[in-house]
Amino acid sequence: MNEKSGEYLQIIDEIERVRTRNNRNWMDILRLAFRHAPNEAAEILSEIYKEDKAISNLAEKLTK
Repeated sequence: MNEKSGEYLQIIDEIERVRTRNNRNWMDILRLAFRHAPNEAAEILSEIYKEDKAISNLAEKLTK
C-alpha cells in the first residue's frame, strides 16, 4: 500500500465515524417523530425512502 492509499483509507475511516454519529442522531429524530406523530412520520419516511431508492438506482447506473 502506498502513502496515497493510506491517506484515502484514513479519510474513509473518518467518514465512517461521522456517519455513525449522524445515524445515531437520525434514529433519535425518528423515535421522537414516531412517538409524537406516528402517521405523519410514516408518510415523511416513505417519501425519504423513495428519494433514497432513486439515488441508489442512479448510483447503480454509475457502477455498470
